[in-house]
Amino acid sequence: MKKYILKRILYSIVAVLVLLLLLFTMLELMPGSPFNDDKLSDEQIAALYEKYGLDQPVYIRYFRYVFSILKGDFGVSYNIAANVPITQLLSERLPVSIRLGGQAVFIGAAIGLVLGLVAALKHNTIFDTIATIISVLGVSLPSYVFALALSYAFGFRLSWFPLLYDAQTPFISSVLPTVALSMFSMANIARFTRTEMLEVLHSDYMLLAESKGISGPKLIIRHALRNALVPIITVLGPLIVNTMTGSLVIEKIFSIPGIGELMVRSIQQNDYNVTIALSFVYSIMYIGIMLVVDILYGIIDPRIRLSKEDSHES
Repeated sequence: MKKYILKRILYSIVAVLVLLLLLFTMLELMPGSPFNDDKLSDEQIAALYEKYGLDQPVYIRYFRYVFSILKGDFGVSYNIAANVPITQLLSERLPVSIRLGGQAVFIGAAIGLVLGLVAALKHNTIFDTIATIISVLGVSLPSYVFALALSYAFGFRLSWFPLLYDAQTPFISSVLPTVALSMFSMANIARFTRTEMLEVLHSDYMLLAESKGISGPKLIIRHALRNALVPIITVLGPLIVNTMTGSLVIEKIFSIPGIGELMVRSIQQNDYNVTIALSFVYSIMYIGIMLVVDILYGIIDPRIRLSKEDSHES
């Protein structure tokens, strides 16, 4: 198991190094300049390039960029908040986005798992039909459609929840965006849970377990659900990151001061440092979550771990 985990960590480190190279290349190839103010003269722009080290040769800028990123130094903002360290901007906004995304993933995973289980156990009944309809709607409609519908119904018409995010009441004002953001995760997990549970329930080892006198919740949870978890976790890993990145639109609709709203502003204002820093944060989240998912594979189903180790050795 230790050898398996070390290999997964090594692959993740290599992925981070490749990511840094790609992000720096994107930074170099981006059109225009972060200093697009028409009021600036050529001499002032040259002075700004010298101040931020942008006049240095590309290889010097690359190594300086890599070492700075690895130390957690993303530089400063050029336009959004001039000369303010990007780490300060992230420290103010990242917790808001993580909390919103975490709530959405938790709610989506919990409800989706229950819907999928009910649909599988009550196959070809009204419960299965309702769960399928909810899943189709959740996958088909974008999150911003749910956001607008929820805002109109529960924010404007019923006035149960505020239309915009309020830092003074973070929980109550994050209910609508959390629900809107969780719909896609809930629908996908429900679909995969239903499909995998139906396959597991009709498998030979379930018949063997029943023949041994195992029944009820013990049969469903210990035997059926555990064997269905691997493909469900496969879907859940990317969904977590997609939920975080999907919050870009949701944060804009509800005026949530998170990194999604910051990403939109950085792109609009050509603040390259902020854009690249946020891209790095999102990518690290993805690599980290997929690393956890990969390790969970080996814990839940040792056959996956052994097969991967055998394939590398051969």
